[in-house]
Amino acid sequence: MEIGTMLVSSIEFPGKMSLVIFTAKCMLTCPYCHNPDLIEGGNTVSTHDIIEKIKDSSDFIDGVVITGGEPLIQDKELLEVLKYCKQCNLQVKLETNGYYPDKLERLIDWIDYVAMDVKAPFDNYEKVLGKCHLSRDPGECARESMEVCLKSGTYLECRTTYVPDLLDPEDVLEIAKTINCDVYTIQQFRNKVVADDKLHQTPNPSRDELLEIAKTVKPFLKKVKIITSEFAAEVVE
Repeated sequence: MEIGTMLVSSIEFPGKMSLVIFTAKCMLTCPYCHNPDLIEGGNTVSTHDIIEKIKDSSDFIDGVVITGGEPLIQDKELLEVLKYCKQCNLQVKLETNGYYPDKLERLIDWIDYVAMDVKAPFDNYEKVLGKCHLSRDPGECARESMEVCLKSGTYLECRTTYVPDLLDPEDVLEIAKTINCDVYTIQQFRNKVVADDKLHQTPNPSRDELLEIAKTVKPFLKKVKIITSEFAAEVVE
C-alpha cells in the first residue's frame, strides 16, 4: 500500500483518539490541495505492517482515520485494513473525494463515518478543478457517493474548502441546497501549502467571512460547522 505517514491524533475523528493513515495518490488536481506531496505517490508499506501499527496503537486509540490522497484508489488493500479494524472494535472514518461511488458501496459496511469533499456545486466542478481528463465527471461521482452513504445510513460529513479566488458565497449556497448529510463543514483555505503556487497570493478567508456564509446556508442543512486555524471547529447555531 502506498502511504505518506501515520500518526495519532485527537482532532481528525470527532470525539475519538485515532490513528490517521495518509494514503498516497489522487486522480484530482485541486489547486488548493494541502497534501500535494501525496498526489503522485508515497512510500510502499505492506498491508501487514499497517495492520501491525494499528495493533500496536489499539490500547490507546478508539478509531482509525483513512485519508489521503484518495484512499479508494487502493480499495483492495484498504478492505484488509478495514476488516482488521472491525476485528479490534475500532471505529473507522474514511475521507474521500467521492470519485469512486462503486468502490465506496463495496466497502461501506466496514465504515462508520464518511467525510466527503464537495469541491463545488455538483454540476460545476470545473470551476475549481478546471478541465479534468477523467473517464467520469467528478461532480456527478461525488453526488453518487453521497447517495451511497445515505442509502447505507453511514454517518456523512460533507465539507467544502472555501477558496476566495475559486468559489464565492453563492457557490456554497448552491452546494447547501443540493446536499443531504449529517453535518456540512466549511473549511478555511490556507495559502501556506498548496498545489498551485499562484494560490500563495490568495488571502485566507477570515472566521467572520466563513461564519457569515455558514449562517446563510444553515436553513438548508441539519448541522453546519466551520473550521478555522484560529478557533478550530465551531458548530454554527
